[in-house]
Amino acid sequence: MNIPIAQLQYPIGQFVCPKEITKEQLSEWITVLEAFPQRLENLVKKLSETQLDTPYRPDGWTVRQLIHHIADSHHHSYTRFKWALTENATLIKAYEEKDWANLFDAQHAPIQLSLNYITALHAKMVYLLKGLSSDALQKVYVHPDGNIAVSVAENIGKYAWHSQHHYAHIAGLLQREGW
Repeated sequence: MNIPIAQLQYPIGQFVCPKEITKEQLSEWITVLEAFPQRLENLVKKLSETQLDTPYRPDGWTVRQLIHHIADSHHHSYTRFKWALTENATLIKAYEEKDWANLFDAQHAPIQLSLNYITALHAKMVYLLKGLSSDALQKVYVHPDGNIAVSVAENIGKYAWHSQHHYAHIAGLLQREGW
C-alpha cells in the first residue's frame, strides 16, 4: 500500500477554524476532548512494546512518542487556556515539540504514565471549558510564531482536532499493519 506522505501526516486534514464558532460546534469539540482519553487508551492498550516503538509513518514518531507528545501538547494547551483567561492577550512561550519527542522519557517511558495524565488533564480541561461564559470564550493568547491571537474558543477546536489527528495516525498504522 503506497499512501502519499501528506495523507500519512494529515489523515484528517489540517485544522481549519470556522469563521463563526457556534455553541453547537463548541459542544461537539468539548465532547471530543471528553471522550478522547478513553478512546486513545482503548486503541493502544493491547499493543506490544515492539508495536509501541513502531513509527506511524516513514520518518515519523513512534506510537510511544505520539502518546507522550499528546500529553505534553495538551498540557501546554491547558496552560494556554489559563493564560488567556487570566491575562490580557498574553504572549505565550512556544515549545520545541520535536525536541521534546526525542527526550528519553518520550522515547522510553511506559505509555501508561501519559495515558493516566491525559485522562486527568482532560477531566480538568473539560470541566473548565464547560463552565466558560461567552465572554471568556473570546479571550485570547498570542502565539509567538507570527504573533497570532488565538481565542479560547479556537483553541478548543485546535485541540479537539489535535486529539483526532493523532488518534488517526495510530489507528491508520494499526489498520495498515493488521494489528
